[in-house]
Amino acid sequence: MSSPRTRLSLTRPAATRPAELQARALRQTRREHSTETAEDYVEAIAELTVLEGEARAAGLARRLGVSHVTVIRTVARLRRDGYVFAQPYRSITLTEKGRRLAEASRRRHELVVEFLRALGVPEPVAQNDAEGIEHHVSPATLAAFERHLRPGG
Repeated sequence: MSSPRTRLSLTRPAATRPAELQARALRQTRREHSTETAEDYVEAIAELTVLEGEARAAGLARRLGVSHVTVIRTVARLRRDGYVFAQPYRSITLTEKGRRLAEASRRRHELVVEFLRALGVPEPVAQNDAEGIEHHVSPATLAAFERHLRPGG
């Protein structure tokens, strides 16, 4: 019986592209992961503000499926990076920088969902898939989605 390592070594898809290109793609993905959390949080803060009149740590924890402690730590980072205003036991509000990021993230999400639906992907699946794709799709790919959805527009 072969081990998983043996089976994996039989196919070498990564070896088909130069190491420099693979390294560049992986660096880009790591950068995107670092902004993914900020995008999710500012988008959730904007949504909660519209839906509930304010965003609080407990509401963010529920909406994002994380612990209260995780929200507090992440909001502290967002505050340090200039995306939110936050004080203990108060609402969390977006700065102008945070509003711009939330709006850009929402627009990307909506475009990805619209594109997936145009391909015939059911709405719930399109919404779930867009949650990951929206953070990693390049501006060039988004522009192609837009051209496909609005030819001549």
